[in-house]
Amino acid sequence: KSSEKAEQSRIIGPISINSKGTGFVSFPNFAEDIEIPESSLKTALHRDIVEVLIHPEIVGRRRAGEVTKIVERAKTRFVGIVKKQNELWLLIPDDRRMYRDIIITEKDDSLVEGVKAVVAMTSWEHHKENPQGKLVSVLGNPGEHNVEMESIVVEKGFDLRFPHEVEIAAEQVKKEMYPISAEELAKRRDIRDIPTFTIDPIDAKDFDDALSFRTIGKNLYEVGIHIADVSYYVTDGSVIDIEARKRGTSIYLVDRTVPMLPPILSNDLCSLNPNEDKCSFSVIVEITGDGHVLKRWFGKTVMNSDKRFSYEEAEEVLEKGGIFERELRTLNAIAKKLTAKRFAEGSIDFETVEVKFKLDENGVPLSVYKKPRLDTNRLIEEFMLLANREVATFMYQAQKSQGNKIGSFIFRIHDMPDKEKIESLAVFSRALGHTLPITNGKVTSKDLNALLKKIEGKAEESLISTAAVRAMAKAVYSTKNIGHFGLAFNFYTHFTSPIRRYPDLIVHRLLEQYIQDKTIPLNEFAKYEKIAADASLKEKGAAEAERDSVKYKQVEYMSKHVGEEFEGIISGVTEWGIYIEETETRSEGMAKLRDMNDDFYTLDQKTYSLVGRKSGKRFTLGDKVKFKVAHTDLEKKIIDYKLL
Repeated sequence: KSSEKAEQSRIIGPISINSKGTGFVSFPNFAEDIEIPESSLKTALHRDIVEVLIHPEIVGRRRAGEVTKIVERAKTRFVGIVKKQNELWLLIPDDRRMYRDIIITEKDDSLVEGVKAVVAMTSWEHHKENPQGKLVSVLGNPGEHNVEMESIVVEKGFDLRFPHEVEIAAEQVKKEMYPISAEELAKRRDIRDIPTFTIDPIDAKDFDDALSFRTIGKNLYEVGIHIADVSYYVTDGSVIDIEARKRGTSIYLVDRTVPMLPPILSNDLCSLNPNEDKCSFSVIVEITGDGHVLKRWFGKTVMNSDKRFSYEEAEEVLEKGGIFERELRTLNAIAKKLTAKRFAEGSIDFETVEVKFKLDENGVPLSVYKKPRLDTNRLIEEFMLLANREVATFMYQAQKSQGNKIGSFIFRIHDMPDKEKIESLAVFSRALGHTLPITNGKVTSKDLNALLKKIEGKAEESLISTAAVRAMAKAVYSTKNIGHFGLAFNFYTHFTSPIRRYPDLIVHRLLEQYIQDKTIPLNEFAKYEKIAADASLKEKGAAEAERDSVKYKQVEYMSKHVGEEFEGIISGVTEWGIYIEETETRSEGMAKLRDMNDDFYTLDQKTYSLVGRKSGKRFTLGDKVKFKVAHTDLEKKIIDYKLL
């Protein structure tokens, strides 16, 4: 028994480290995370897999522990500013969770002080000493647009460039597999004579989905959702496949895409470019004008896109007419029916605003604007959701009926919201004058939708929508299906973007194996579970990189407007100040409490307000305010505002 107790006092899992240097490890048997003080981290870094010794419980205090072993490093490469101190060369990491400077022991003579560089940590023997590292590359001078964008990508653990052998392999694939052979064409359903088009952002270079349309009866249509057949060109276990799995996803920064696949594949061979024969993997449905799917077919096809639309061009056709007018208007009408049906079943309408930048030739932001959500955006989204759901439903049912043939599948799942977070959202909404019904710490998607509908067009819409998104669990990839809470789907997967998401490529392979009557071995379950977990982590890192690039450009834009006046909405209230989101650019900054010297303000936590002791003046979440830009710090990505 004593040995069993000793075993239970040690746990292994990922560690989260906050900006103050305190670590936390979650464990199912404990209501709260295990807290690890900085002195007990033993060189552990954010997201490392660690072994933790749990300390005895002390009444009234959070359960604590100490790291006893680093099982696996989450990352070993760091970006930062190079500094020389006495005879030592140091990297001062950009990542504030890296709580020690790295001594650069291996470098070349070209290294100079003040540049941004990438250093790989080679050893770290003791937590009281500095880690040692090897210079990987010099990115350039801090503050330069290209240097900062590359820094963000590398800092999140992604590679900027493809290994030489991967690029050579991609060139060889094109050489050997283009044009499509007669033998391959004979294996595929030929849909080249059916009206087909793509609709993508105006600056898109890779087109991984297309729609085809034709009328087949009264109020009955055949709609094809055709997806680039990446699995035909990228074979399991090839050097391209290994690199794609390592990357997990493409990354979309304010000015560039860091692709998952080499451009010769992503922008050329696999991309559904107009007026070119292309290999595709299709979901073809017979659907009524009311959005009811009567039949579905999955399989390999050969297609030829008649037209490449931007979202704006397709929208203009909807409004004014033009090529494929009938097709687009019918598809749009069906999409609206699908949307209404989805919302009626409890799908949550998270319409988040996307910020875009107009940059000059040096990457300096000239203007910031909110990207409009067009009917054509929703049209494409709805048919991609349809294809993803149809594939997931088909494979889940196949698993249940023929489990001996299907060992695994990768679903896209979304759990119920966290109890504490959803209760906080209810309090937050109440402070802004709105009610969100909660029962035993649970909320229905229909009640959430009702709240989001009620706040449409109101000043607090952005605040509550953002808070609701933060209260949600994160959608992830998994071999275990629990459904998708946010979409109110029992079965969902990602099938529609294999050029830019690795799980979609796996879904293509598994679906093909099944429809070709091949066995998917049961013993490969662990392999797919690992792929799903890794892809979820990569997706999170990519999202953080994208947000960081937007935040950097917002700070850079506001740095050109120091002293100027703006309007905004209070987006956060704390003991140390008020967070304000500027109305047009959505640039968030803080008005510090110490600068609010017209009164002595205290925090009223129940109403999310700062209240003046003498005047009773109140600053509350959602209030419209006027302010001026007082100061910006590009290195820390922060903006200081001063209330007017």
